[in-house]
Amino acid sequence: MPCMTQLDCAFIQKDPYGVVLIIGAFNFPIQLTLLPLVGAIAAGNCVILKPSEVSSCTERLLAEALPCYLDSVSSSIASFALLKNQNEAEGFLIWSVRVGKIIMTAAAKHVTPLTLELGGKSPCYVDKCCNFQNAANRIVWGKFLNAGQTCIAPDYVICTVETQERLMPCLRQAICEFFGNEPKQSADFGRMVNDRHFQRARALLECGRVAIGGEIDERERYIAPTVLADVKEWEPIMQEEVLAPILPIFTVNDMEEAIHFINCRDRPLAVYAFSCDNKVVNEVLDRTSSGGFCGNDTLLHVSLITLPFGGIGCSGFGKYHGKFTFDTFTHFRGCLLRIRSDTNLVPRKQTQNRSNSKTF
Repeated sequence: MPCMTQLDCAFIQKDPYGVVLIIGAFNFPIQLTLLPLVGAIAAGNCVILKPSEVSSCTERLLAEALPCYLDSVSSSIASFALLKNQNEAEGFLIWSVRVGKIIMTAAAKHVTPLTLELGGKSPCYVDKCCNFQNAANRIVWGKFLNAGQTCIAPDYVICTVETQERLMPCLRQAICEFFGNEPKQSADFGRMVNDRHFQRARALLECGRVAIGGEIDERERYIAPTVLADVKEWEPIMQEEVLAPILPIFTVNDMEEAIHFINCRDRPLAVYAFSCDNKVVNEVLDRTSSGGFCGNDTLLHVSLITLPFGGIGCSGFGKYHGKFTFDTFTHFRGCLLRIRSDTNLVPRKQTQNRSNSKTF
């Protein structure tokens, strides 16, 4: 501490931002709504909660259940419209690129801080030196969980042609072991959330060549666990986030080309790398940029509350999970109380957070 302030009291006061708008996502409507809600309330904020109307049953459940534990709750989009025009609205947590741009435009008028988690195309590099069945099992689990409707699912596999040939039968075996010979009958395989998402995903099946799966049932909004080979860079499935049980494999000549391909695109929410050589995994880690990274597995980095979760660039900004959620919705206020020469008064120290917690 500088000499001129050695006798003074310096501290950080943790203040709530005030009002936080949380817009939930359809694909994990409980977790992605309540997890930030807990952190925002713990930090002392009032919360306006907007569950996803796409997951309408869960939206109704939350609207009925939360008032049993909190002051009140509203799932009406009117709350969102109201908050857009309020100067006192301070923090947001949202999950969609389209909605994110709308919120950023509204927030700019009042210089409102934002936390955005926007997804993106998370690549999965598979090296020529790896346990292919092990890699296939973990890729299939991460990709087809929730019928592929996961923001951090491995969006596409990137590897050499030789690696693709060795990986493909392992992927087929993993799908069969997880979901049986008839995945449509499996109690562990889901469906597309609505008709719009089904039709969008169905159109992506026209890309590349169907190597595994490809069966659909429009009445049930069912798309089988599908792997596409021979996809081209310019095809739609390589241009937009898949969010469906469809895994394209994009081939390159070597790891150098794979890293270059990843770095020439928007920075993703996650990057995955599989290899028996730790140097390969570390090189992919060191030479790419993403919200998170997981070596020799998928999704599991998000399970640790000791790690921050969030995007970078077009995949979002800001972090949450565990204490990071509390910090995200907290203003860290640097304070200095000078000692007065004419009094023996000792400046107070912060003993607790200022809190004004309520949920609307």
